[in-house]
Amino acid sequence: MSQRRVVLGDSDDTSRNKIKVLIKQLGYFVVGEAGDGITALKLIRSREPELAVLDTSLPGMDGLQIAEIAWQDRLTPVVLLTPYIDPTVLEKARAARGAALLQKPVDENSLLPAMELARSNFEELCKLEGKIKELKETLETRKTVERAKGILMETLGLTEAEAFKRIQKQSMNKRVSMRAVADAVIMANNLK
Repeated sequence: MSQRRVVLGDSDDTSRNKIKVLIKQLGYFVVGEAGDGITALKLIRSREPELAVLDTSLPGMDGLQIAEIAWQDRLTPVVLLTPYIDPTVLEKARAARGAALLQKPVDENSLLPAMELARSNFEELCKLEGKIKELKETLETRKTVERAKGILMETLGLTEAEAFKRIQKQSMNKRVSMRAVADAVIMANNLK
């Protein structure tokens, strides 16, 4: 396992130091430590860690708020630490999209699996979102090309295959995407 970069946030210096030692023993590298939420969020944004381990009760901005921001902005997964777990805390962590919730004090038997699963699940999510974006773009391109083919078929009396070949040929000749050619056909038709 290569050393993964972690931001650690805990307002209790003793607890933070113990967790830092544990994280290092597990083969991770702590790239930033914070005793408050604002500093933790700044470190996450500037150091771009693969993971954040944050106490839920950080002053200024709690770990739950940071977890929600980190999720929305797809910055990093956040493993949340809390002194106790009850249904309310669990629901808040779920709503904040925390990657894991652990009760303090943590040990390597709970921290390592939580960190590893949080990271791998986050990576998978990012890959899936990228695939969804790519598929949406492909679908939009197809719709645009179909619309442009329809315009060429109607205005020039071409067959569907001829209209497609014309768009494809222009794309190759101009060294632009078929979507760009199709957009130009649609725009030219709209100017009439």
